[in-house]
Amino acid sequence: MKPAGEPVQRPADARLLVVGADRALRHLRRGAFASQLRRGDLVIANDAATIPASLRGVHLRTGAAIEVRLAARASLAFEDVTFSAVLFGEGDHRTPTERRAPPPTVRAGDRLALGPLVATVEVVLGHPRFVRLTFVGDPGAVWAGIAAHGRAVQYAYMPARLALWDTWTPIAGPPAAFEPPSAGFALDWAMLREIRWQGARFATLTHAAGLSSTGDAALDTRLPLPEAYRIPSSTVRAIERARSCGGRIIAVGTTVTRALEHSAALQGRVVAGDGLADQRLGPASALRVADAILSGAHEPGSSHYDLLGAFADAYVLAAADAELQARGYRTHEFGDSVLVWRRRQARVLAAA
Repeated sequence: MKPAGEPVQRPADARLLVVGADRALRHLRRGAFASQLRRGDLVIANDAATIPASLRGVHLRTGAAIEVRLAARASLAFEDVTFSAVLFGEGDHRTPTERRAPPPTVRAGDRLALGPLVATVEVVLGHPRFVRLTFVGDPGAVWAGIAAHGRAVQYAYMPARLALWDTWTPIAGPPAAFEPPSAGFALDWAMLREIRWQGARFATLTHAAGLSSTGDAALDTRLPLPEAYRIPSSTVRAIERARSCGGRIIAVGTTVTRALEHSAALQGRVVAGDGLADQRLGPASALRVADAILSGAHEPGSSHYDLLGAFADAYVLAAADAELQARGYRTHEFGDSVLVWRRRQARVLAAA
């Protein structure tokens, strides 16, 4: 596999690898996603818009340059301007994150000047590059400053500078995500129409998708961080309607899966309201809600790939990865997609 190097959300040649519940593998055009649905199914996507979470500035105690990548916060409340953040030193996205210069040594009480904003480091979170910080001032002014000064988080495999709207899905609404909920790049209005034509329905939730990489192997093991989400009552009703008629729940992305499964694990069923998804999903996880996941083509070893293990066993995922490699699927935000159905108990493997 290779990273997608152009910020094109819905290229005409985008592909979809379908991993069936019967363990069969099939290659389709990504635009054929809706053809995999049946009457009564429910597709749920993340409607979070991406905020410009990369902020450059100065560590005031030392005068050193610093880049702050906002990574998470405890709620979606407008007034909440306290964030977990990952710090970098000199350089920009054109240098791979693992090769970036370290930031100046920070400690609790330090202040960071980030364009028009000032943030105070509350605590160092067990790693010299990982902190919790709070912005100084009125929340409205803080959000305006982030919008004016921040840039979209991006990585070296994407050489062109991303505009913020490059990272918004077609259904983007509340500004909440720190990186794009990129599984939703597969959607467009024509696909939503086709979902309806199949007799399926569509719903949304809001989940604050976090960083996919920090550039530090030890810190990456802590991903995904606890991420805030909000599930509307209309989505809960849609889930109940789908279940009542034998429909299946298809989660668009790992963020939707985490939100649904976290709510169901706490309450016994998905309930409306806000939450903080602090669980890790993987091969040992028992899914309560999602019957399938539409996701990007992720590399083994990443937290996104591990989550796919809740849907399919290691043998099937290895076979799928071999297919993705052999056929040159594109990875990362603007890459190709996989649709993984939750495994059955059958022991028979059907080859593509």
